[in-house]
Amino acid sequence: MSDAPDDNPGVVIFPPLLFVISVACGAMAYLVYPFRLGLAPWLRGLGCVLVLAAIALALWGQRTMRAAGTNIHPSLPATAVVSDGPFAFTRNPLYVSLLAMFAGIGVAIASLSFLAVLVPFAYVLHFGVVLREERYLEAKFGDAYVGYKARVRRWI
Repeated sequence: MSDAPDDNPGVVIFPPLLFVISVACGAMAYLVYPFRLGLAPWLRGLGCVLVLAAIALALWGQRTMRAAGTNIHPSLPATAVVSDGPFAFTRNPLYVSLLAMFAGIGVAIASLSFLAVLVPFAYVLHFGVVLREERYLEAKFGDAYVGYKARVRRWI
C-alpha cells in the first residue's frame, strides 16, 4: 500500500470518540437505571487506580508510537510496525487503556448500568476498529506484521 489518501484501515469510528460516546451512554444508562453495586470503598478506590493506570498506559503507547515515527490517528497511514514499549505486551495498548479506563470509571462509581455499556463499546472497538486495523497492517507490512501477531497477544 502507498501513502495515498486511502492508505488507512478505514475504522468505523475514531476510538477516543467511541470512548466519549460510550461514557455518555453509560451516564444516561445510570440516570435511567441507577442500580449501584454494593462495592467496598477500597474496591471503588481500585477503580480510580485503574483509571490512572489506563491513562499512563495510553500516554506510554502514544509516546512509543511517536518515537517509532508512525501516526497515532487511525485515519493516517501507518509507517512502521511498533513492537516495543507497551506494544511488546499487547498489540493494542491504546485500546486496552480505553477499555480499562471505562471499566475503572464504572467500578469507581459502582454502577452496573454504566458497566453494561462496556459490552457494546468493546464490540464496536473490536469489530469496527481492531480487526480493520489488523487487516490493513497485515496487507501493508506483510510478514513483519504477521510475525508480530504471532508473538504478541491482541489484547492482554
